[in-house]
Amino acid sequence: MIGVVESAVGFLLLIALLFLGLHVATAMFLVALLGAAFYLGPALVEAFGTQLWGAMEDYVLLSIPLYILLGEILVRSGSTDRLYRSLADWLNPLPGGLLHTNIGASAVFSAVSGSSVATAATVSTVALPSFRRRRYDTRLVLGSIAAGASLGNLIPPGVALIVYGAMTNTSVGRLYAAAVVPGVVMTALFMGTIVLIALVRPDLVREKEALDPFPVRLRRAADLLPPLAIFGIIMGSIYTGWATVTESAALAVVAALPVAAFYGRLGVRMLHECFIATANLTAMSLLILAVAFYLNFVLGLLGVTPALGAFVTAIGASPLELVLALTVFYLLLGVFFETLPMLVGTVPVVFPVVVAAGVDPVWFGVFIVLMCEISLISPPVGMTLYVIQAVRREGTIAEVFQGTVPFFLAMVAMTGLMIAFPEMALWLPRLAYGN
Repeated sequence: MIGVVESAVGFLLLIALLFLGLHVATAMFLVALLGAAFYLGPALVEAFGTQLWGAMEDYVLLSIPLYILLGEILVRSGSTDRLYRSLADWLNPLPGGLLHTNIGASAVFSAVSGSSVATAATVSTVALPSFRRRRYDTRLVLGSIAAGASLGNLIPPGVALIVYGAMTNTSVGRLYAAAVVPGVVMTALFMGTIVLIALVRPDLVREKEALDPFPVRLRRAADLLPPLAIFGIIMGSIYTGWATVTESAALAVVAALPVAAFYGRLGVRMLHECFIATANLTAMSLLILAVAFYLNFVLGLLGVTPALGAFVTAIGASPLELVLALTVFYLLLGVFFETLPMLVGTVPVVFPVVVAAGVDPVWFGVFIVLMCEISLISPPVGMTLYVIQAVRREGTIAEVFQGTVPFFLAMVAMTGLMIAFPEMALWLPRLAYGN
C-alpha cells in the first residue's frame, strides 16, 4: 500500500516522461513497471503479459477498429464530399455562410466515424478547395474546421467514450446517451459563434453564396440519407436492445458497403486501403490502451484508489469544488498533451477521486471527453491543428492557432454549462435506462 504522496510522485513522473517526448505507451509502461518492481516484486512485473491479454479480450474494444473502418469506407466512397455539398445548400443562407457547413459536416461525420482526427482530415480535404475560391477570412475558415473536428469524440459513437467506458467499467450505451445532448449543444454553440462573428465583423465573411434552385437542392439532399441512416442503425440497434455496441458497429460497416457500391467506389483496392489504414490506427490506439490497463492493475494492487478516496474525504472537497479544480487542471494539461494521452494517463488516478466525491461516473465520462477535446484545438500541441495545416500545405500554423480562439472560448463556455446543468448529460441515459 502506498499513500497520496507516492501516488503524486508517480503521476508527476508520468507527466515528466511525456514532456520529455516519450511515446505515451512507453511513458505509462515505465511508470507501471517501476511501481510494480519497487513495491510488488518480479512476479507482478511478469504479470504484464497476462494483463495485456486480459485487457485486449474485452469485447467492447472490438468496436474501435470497426468504427475506424466505417469512417475509412465513407471517406473513400465519396460520401463525405456529397454530404458537404448537400449541407452547404441549406446552411449557406445563415450569417457566416459556408463556415456553418464545416460545423454541420463535421457533426454528421462525427456521428459515424467517432474520431476527431479523422473528421479534421476529411472535412479539411473537402472544404479547403471550396474556400480558396471565396473571400472568407482564412483564420476563421481554419478555426471552424478545427472546431467541428473537436466534435469527433463527443458526438456518439466517439472512440474516446468507448475507451473511458472500458477503463472505468462504465456502460458505453449510457455514455453514448449522455453525450447526445452535449454534442448537439456544442454544435449549436459553434454555429452561434460563427453567427456572432459574422454580425460583428461582416468583412470576414464578405461573399454571399448564390443558391441553386430548390428542386436541385432537394435532389442533392438525398446525399444526407446514407450517413444519417448509418447513425440511425448504430444508435437504434443499441437502444432497442437489438445489438450491443460492438454489434452495432459491425452492422454500420455492413451498411456502408452498399453506399460505397452505389457511388461506384467499392472495390478490392479501396477495401485494401481501408483495411491498412484501420490496422495502423487501431494498433496505435490499442497499444496505449493495453498499457493503461496494466497501469490500472498496478495502481489497484498498490492501493492508490482507496488512498485517494480517503484523501478526498479528509479534505472535505465538495463535488463542485473538485470538478472546478479538474477543469483548470485539464485546461492547462490540454496545452501540452493530446486527447488519448490525457484520457488514459489521468483516468486511472482521477476516476477514483471523483467517484469518492460523489460525482456521477457517466456525467464525468462526458465531461472528461469534452476536456480532452479542448486539447485538440489548444496550441501548441493540438493534433487537429497540425492535421489541418498538413492538408492545407500553405501559410503558417499560426493562422490555424489564431482561428481557433473564439471556438476555444465556446468550448470553455460549454464546460461551464455542463457543470451548471449536469442534467444536460444525465437526462437522456436516465430516460433510456432508468436511474
